[in-house]
Amino acid sequence: MKETEILGILEKHDRERGGLISILEDIQNRYSYLPEEALRLVAEKTSYSLVDIYGVATFYRSFSLQPRGKHLVSVCVGTACHVRNAPMIAEEFERQLGIRHGETTPDKEFTLETVNCLGACALGPIVVIDGHYFSKVETVAVKRILRKVRKGLEKEEIMKDERIFAVEVNCPRCNHSLADSTQLIDDQPSIRLTVSFGSKHGWLRLSSLYGSYSVLSEYEIPVDTVLHFFCPHCHAELVGASNCAECGAPMIPMIVRGGGMVQICSRRGCRGHMLDLNGANF
Repeated sequence: MKETEILGILEKHDRERGGLISILEDIQNRYSYLPEEALRLVAEKTSYSLVDIYGVATFYRSFSLQPRGKHLVSVCVGTACHVRNAPMIAEEFERQLGIRHGETTPDKEFTLETVNCLGACALGPIVVIDGHYFSKVETVAVKRILRKVRKGLEKEEIMKDERIFAVEVNCPRCNHSLADSTQLIDDQPSIRLTVSFGSKHGWLRLSSLYGSYSVLSEYEIPVDTVLHFFCPHCHAELVGASNCAECGAPMIPMIVRGGGMVQICSRRGCRGHMLDLNGANF
């Protein structure tokens, strides 16, 4: 850990009036976990006590006090998945990766964990890797799934599709850029948003490639959940005037840099989206 990097993160969030969670997000994005010396430095340089910092770091499941791999593999072993052979799926991931659940591969490529529920019981056994859901997984599919992850999930198809292109978007309320260069998705700066559903409230990042459905989120979001989206800067809720033509859920608007509007469906798993570039200045 470099002290200057942590100080840079603190300075950035002091200018943006960011909170503790945003600071910890940036530290974890940089190191893949929260180093103890980094947390002590945050306590030293801010008004947050070390007890408060550790409380937040251990409360939110997305944070880790131990180094994590580049890819997080979550295998559901809850009741609905358990009766459909989930323990064997978990054992096959352990065999293929050469680690036990809760461990990280020596090359820091994969971290394997088992969880009690991923919110999609009807599709079990469920495996989630980097926000991508794999449903009704069988042991023979584990090797293929890992091979696909190593290749970059949808990356290869995305890069070959000329209909998919990068867009830079701003909040429609405060006009602040939503681009996050500290977290890349599809080799591009991601779109940083805050979402809530049920009692959960946390960060979410989308691919900035229009036509890509890659996503990372603080919490596992059950398929078909309708989310509330907020700007991480002004904290205003992003609410559109129209509903998704495919599922009827509210559409979420964002301003395209240079002119125009992009809207995405607020329902997890729906691929409804609209792009209006009328008046764009390219």
